[in-house]
Amino acid sequence: MMAEDESAFRVSLDRVEEGLAVLLLREDESIRLTLPRSLLPPGAREGDILEVAFRRDVAETEAARRRVAERIERLRKRSAE
Repeated sequence: MMAEDESAFRVSLDRVEEGLAVLLLREDESIRLTLPRSLLPPGAREGDILEVAFRRDVAETEAARRRVAERIERLRKRSAE
């Protein structure tokens, strides 16, 4: 069972060209994704069906927002001087 902040879908590994993997969305093979071969699981071969999952990293997102807010605050203080 997937959490609320996750989504997943299946793709087929169509081919690998010059280090890039071409993936076709199973529900609509007119939709293609291209990504570096190195991101595929070890042993993945043309014709394999792969599951792709996205998960929100809430903690990392919040940390990134804090860093941006701190930078903006430093820039505002610097420009006020």
